[in-house]
Amino acid sequence: MAVPKQKRSSSRTHHKRAKIYKAFSVAVTTCPNCGAPKQPHRVCLRCGYYGKKQVFEVAK
Repeated sequence: MAVPKQKRSSSRTHHKRAKIYKAFSVAVTTCPNCGAPKQPHRVCLRCGYYGKKQVFEVAK
């Protein structure tokens, strides 16, 4: 059975864990139909379009 030769320091452990729980920013693009900011590959919540097709009707 594998056993570590030396104790892993707390600094090294925290450094490794920080990369696992790293927060990343969300990509934002503009809707080609209305120009509102939206996430890529998602339906625009302001106009209801995905690409050139209207997916759902937005109540105004």
